[in-house]
Amino acid sequence: MIEDLDHINIRTSRLAEMIDWYDKVLGMKPGPRPDFSFPGAWLYAKDQAMVHVVEVKAEPGSDPDDLKLEHGAFRATGFDEFIAKLDRMGEKYELTRVPTFPIVQVNIWDPDGNHLHIDFHADEAPAV
Repeated sequence: MIEDLDHINIRTSRLAEMIDWYDKVLGMKPGPRPDFSFPGAWLYAKDQAMVHVVEVKAEPGSDPDDLKLEHGAFRATGFDEFIAKLDRMGEKYELTRVPTFPIVQVNIWDPDGNHLHIDFHADEAPAV
C-alpha cells in the first residue's frame, strides 16, 4: 500500500494511541529508533521509518508556534482495498481528484487530527 515518503515528524500527548492507529489504518509498524533522551517511536512502512512520533506532556497545537503537523502525504497502491479497509473500520475520509494531475487523494485524519492524504494514481480510481 504505502510506497514512498522520507518521513514526517508528529508531536503528540497520546503516543500509544498514535502507534496503534498508524498500525491499524496504514499498516505501519514500530521499529528501530535512535536512543534519544525523549520518548517516541519510529513507524515503518517496508524498511523505511516514515513517521517519527515524539511524545510530549501537553497537547501540542494550541499555539501557532507549537504545531503538530499541517499535513503529510504518502504515495500508495491498492486503492480499492484501502477504501474497503477504511469503510470496515468506520474511518472518516474524503476523496479528491487533483486537477490536471493523474492523482486521487484519500484524505484522512489521525487520532490527533493531523491531516494525511494517501495518493493513488488515477488509473486505480477512475470513477472518482
